[in-house]
Amino acid sequence: MTSETHEVFGRVGIWSGALHPSKVDAAGKAAIAEAVAELEALGYGTLWIGGSPSPDDAAAIVGATRTAAVATGILSIWDHTAEEVAARVAALEASARGRFVLGLGVSHGPMVPQYAKPYSAMVAYLDALDTAEPSVGPGHRVLAALGPKMLELAAGRALGAHPYLVTTAHTAEAREALGPGALLAPELSVVLDTDLDRAHATARAMLAMYLKLPNYTDNLLRLGFAESDFDGGGSVRLLDALFALGDADRVKARAREYFDAGADHVALQVVAAGGKRDGLPLAEWRELADAFGDEL
Repeated sequence: MTSETHEVFGRVGIWSGALHPSKVDAAGKAAIAEAVAELEALGYGTLWIGGSPSPDDAAAIVGATRTAAVATGILSIWDHTAEEVAARVAALEASARGRFVLGLGVSHGPMVPQYAKPYSAMVAYLDALDTAEPSVGPGHRVLAALGPKMLELAAGRALGAHPYLVTTAHTAEAREALGPGALLAPELSVVLDTDLDRAHATARAMLAMYLKLPNYTDNLLRLGFAESDFDGGGSVRLLDALFALGDADRVKARAREYFDAGADHVALQVVAAGGKRDGLPLAEWRELADAFGDEL
């Protein structure tokens, strides 16, 4: 990854589906604006908007911040045409001034009625972004890449990859596939709970929906897990490989494992009791910022 790209993303970011202004009322929008301003002040480099956001959602986050990068994590290519996205990104860029990054993904068959030939669909979408007026070129986008073909596409036609729900082994394989110059920014789910039995229960509650999606389970099988690891919401070895469980220092140590495996940036997603991710966990974000300190 180039030093310029590193400066845009920073070392550590926050990934949250709660940073989604279109899903809340006026009071909720105000709370999000206050939260992202604090996240920026705490030093997080990139704010990743989860939950299939649009560029309009990103515009609200850009407007509430001054220096942090803002990224969609991940915009589904089935929800918006490339031409529509390109026009909205162009309007957003006037205020973002290089801080916005378009994260793109193909979503999942069980969630998208029109899902078909995802790789070919992504190629066509990138072609359309390239030829749109104005265009959204490779230097302004990342791909939610898991498998080898999509990782190759991310290396050649985007800044790099933003893999979700992956292990350090996948990060090492992704770095090899991407090469040394591309961005690799995995998401890492975090459960701040030193009671490991309870932390595992929280992780299982969050993981349950993802174990129904073949893109994730196929990727985990490629990494050497067995079908039996998916039973009961996930085996302990699966949970320990996918999550950072414990106190903030343990989260910092787990993030370092991803960096050692080849990640340039790690996007932390806080998971609360019951697997909930729809709130604004300000206390946890502050605790993590204190633990990472100057590494943010």
